[in-house]
Amino acid sequence: MDTVHKTVLLNEAIDGLNLKAGSIYFDGTLGGAGHLLKVCSDFNGKVRVVATDRDEGAIRRAQEKLVKTNCKNDIVNSDYRNIDTVLKNLNIEKVDAILIDLGLSTDQLVNSGRGFSFKNNEPLLMTFSEKEERVTAEIIVNNWSEENIANIIYAYSDEKFSRKIAKAIVEARKIKPIKTTYDLVEVVSGAVPGFYKRGKIHFATKTFQALRICVNDEITALKDGMQKGWELLNKGGRMAIISFHSVEDREVKNLFRDRSKERVGKLINKKPITPSPKEVYENPASRSAKLRIIEKI
Repeated sequence: MDTVHKTVLLNEAIDGLNLKAGSIYFDGTLGGAGHLLKVCSDFNGKVRVVATDRDEGAIRRAQEKLVKTNCKNDIVNSDYRNIDTVLKNLNIEKVDAILIDLGLSTDQLVNSGRGFSFKNNEPLLMTFSEKEERVTAEIIVNNWSEENIANIIYAYSDEKFSRKIAKAIVEARKIKPIKTTYDLVEVVSGAVPGFYKRGKIHFATKTFQALRICVNDEITALKDGMQKGWELLNKGGRMAIISFHSVEDREVKNLFRDRSKERVGKLINKKPITPSPKEVYENPASRSAKLRIIEKI
C-alpha cells in the first residue's frame, strides 16, 4: 500500500541540516520517507542515508521507493533510541546530521488498523510495531489503576479532564471491557462536558495521544535518542527535531538550551520554525509542528 502521509516542514528541515556531498545523514523516524527521499534527490546519492522506524509497513514502503533511486541507504527496523547499536552494526562511528520527526504518520492513522485514530473502529492497540507488544492501550485502560490512567493522560497531553476521564474508564470497564477505539470514544464522551465536545479539537484527541505516547514509551525514547544522537554527532554536525505537542517540545527545548549554555552547541533557530500558512492550508495536520535545530561545536 502506497503512503498517504504528507511530510511536514520538508524543505525547512533538510535545508537546516546543512548537508554536503559525503555527509552521513541519520533519519530516526522514516515514516512516509519524505525527508529521506528529498536528501536522496537533492544530493543524487552523494549523501549516505541511514534510517530507522519501528513500523514494518513504513520500512517496506520506503524500500519500494528507494529501488528507483541511486541513494546509498541502510534502512533498519528499529527505534531511533537505538542509534548507537544501529550505527555500530553498520561500522559507522559518527554522523553529520540527525533528523527526528515525532509526528504520527498518516499511514499509521489511516491504514495500520491498530487503533491510532478515533475516526475508525479498530482494536485498541496503538503500537508502532506490527509485532505483538508487551503493553497496548487496551491493557492500560482495562487493567491499570484509575490514578495511573489519570496521571498518564494529564502528563502526556495536558488534558484538563484527565481525572474525570480516568474515573469514567474505570467505571465503564466494570460493565464490559473497553476493546475498541469506539468503545473508548464513547467513554470519553460521557466524561467531558458539552462545551468541550463542541471545541475545535476532538474531545478524545488528547486521551488518544497520551495512551499512544505511553504504549510506545515515546518520551523516554526521545530523551535516549537525543542523548545518544548528540554523542554520535560530528562537530559541525546538526540535529533537527520536529515536535507536535508541548510535552515533546519541552524536552527538545531543554536539551538544546542546556547544550547551548554548556557552549558545546549553537542554536540555529532560537525560536522554533513553524509551517507556513500555505503548508497548514494544504496539510492541516502540520499546524502544531515545531522544528528546532542545533549545531554541535
